Amino acid sequence: MRPILLNSCARAATAAEARFRIDAPIAPSRGARVFALDAAAEAVVGRVAADRSWATARFFAPAGGDRMRPLHGGSPGTADVAAELDGADVGVLVATSPEGAGAAAGIGGICRERGIMTAGLVVDGGPEALDAVAMLRPYARVLLLTGDEDDIGAVLTALRA
Repeated sequence: MRPILLNSCARAATAAEARFRIDAPIAPSRGARVFALDAAAEAVVGRVAADRSWATARFFAPAGGDRMRPLHGGSPGTADVAAELDGADVGVLVATSPEGAGAAAGIGGICRERGIMTAGLVVDGGPEALDAVAMLRPYARVLLLTGDEDDIGAVLTALRA
């Protein structure tokens, strides 16, 4: 009896086994929409957006009411949140304070109606961070309180944005 090595499963030993191997790259998701909900979050999201070229992610900052302003390379002017969520797989809400509660409720409600997964990231901006977590809790299926803004890029990478 031959021992089974830990890396045996990673290699196909015969042509019959090799035909079941999937060599195609994983396709990116249809789209991630990243929404900064307050001024400090806008600065963080702007840095993440400029950090690298994201395949399918679009980044937005609040512009009043149900309008958002595209960040980093987006067309000038404002965009309607509902229209921007057309064809999206995930909505990422980024906050540092509870200042964007109205925007969170609007975006979260649209995502819930359309079955779009939502993730909330609170970048620890101080004593208001816990209030921001409480604000996002009803709207985010995944909620992360972080002190490192690089975690936003890591979450987007994990979501194949």
